Amino acid sequence: MTNVIITGTGAYIPSITKKNVQFTDTNFLNVDGTPIKDTNEVIIEKFKAITGIEERRYAKKELNTSDLGFLAAKKAIEDAEVNPEEIDYIIFAHNFGNVKTNSNQSDLLPSLATRVKNLLQIENPNCVAYDILFGCPGWIQGVIQAQAFIQSKIAKKVLVIGAETLSRVIDEHDRDSMIYSDGAGACIIESSENNNSGILSHASQTFAKNEAYYLFFDSSYNKYNKEDESEVQYMKMHGRKIYEFALNNVPNAMKAALDKSGIEINELKKVFIHQANEKMDEAIIKRFYKLYSKPVPEGIMPMSIHKLGNSSVATVPTLLNLVLKGEIENQHIEKGDVIMLASVGSGMNINAIVYKY
Repeated sequence: MTNVIITGTGAYIPSITKKNVQFTDTNFLNVDGTPIKDTNEVIIEKFKAITGIEERRYAKKELNTSDLGFLAAKKAIEDAEVNPEEIDYIIFAHNFGNVKTNSNQSDLLPSLATRVKNLLQIENPNCVAYDILFGCPGWIQGVIQAQAFIQSKIAKKVLVIGAETLSRVIDEHDRDSMIYSDGAGACIIESSENNNSGILSHASQTFAKNEAYYLFFDSSYNKYNKEDESEVQYMKMHGRKIYEFALNNVPNAMKAALDKSGIEINELKKVFIHQANEKMDEAIIKRFYKLYSKPVPEGIMPMSIHKLGNSSVATVPTLLNLVLKGEIENQHIEKGDVIMLASVGSGMNINAIVYKY
């Protein structure tokens, strides 16, 4: 079977930094619109202790999600040293399309993948561009689809992008809004004759019986603002339910992927988990290793959430790119290392990939 490898990565980290202290004057409210009893200083302190987030990045107002995706894609193409005209598929993972600053209206026509193809000025009509909506695990799912295209001889080179501007779909009165950020990550996937590297296995799941609406759209918590009486909707989540769901299900999906790969747990060098919540990620990795009755190795899980926040589909490709480029202290990948990519998010969807460099 044709082996499938990542030949280039790229990321775009927005230039606007918003630190936790900048939320001090925000009017945080409860779900029913009543004021939260704690002071903002206490709210922010608790938030930092749970999520690990100290600051996050927001995109400049003139840049849309498709623009961020293009900037990350351009770097991935340069890193892989491929001719854009030879790309067979562009798969763009996102959740909300292009949302202009102060608009809250999603723009999905044409697809963001088509917009990236346009920005790259690719003339080849056989380069097929489409979007994927799969929650935060969207980029990993795009990589899984790219593998399927290549192994079935439908494609040889695939560009997979994950980008989001979550800062434009959050309710400023919801303290959960502090979690979210903007960003983009991308990679080039190609076929390879080297049977000793590439994607070894993967696992994907969707839980929708009771879990479908753990993340959803709803009105602002500011029930008394006349300007908010319109049908404007914002991203909302049942945080506790998501936390418990992730702890109960993500480790099992990770195990399913690893077991299919034939790789032993002690051979795993790095685990790149969706940067949603530091405490949640730590609990997931602990439960994962507990399934094998093993302690968690030191330094196994690189993290970027402290400075970049949760940029949904962009967290895993951005984190991978940062480590590959040597931009995270004491974190690196060597030739022959086996890593895992894993994510959980709206759907509720879970996936994982085992990959050997």
